[in-house]
Amino acid sequence: MTVFAAGEKVLIVACEDDPRAVGRTGRILDEVPPCSLTAGRWTVAGISWLIAPMLCHAHELKKTGR
Repeated sequence: MTVFAAGEKVLIVACEDDPRAVGRTGRILDEVPPCSLTAGRWTVAGISWLIAPMLCHAHELKKTGR
């Protein structure tokens, strides 16, 4: 499983919760790896003012290196 850090920029390559987010970048909100409460999904925010923070699986995200 890919591990992300809080504040890390990611590219959303797929998203079950909201397909409008695909191709956009956001930042990881989670301070710790996700657990069963979020079904193993990471919280991504800062995508767009029209798109609320959402939950994405690690395979739906790609590190941007920024």
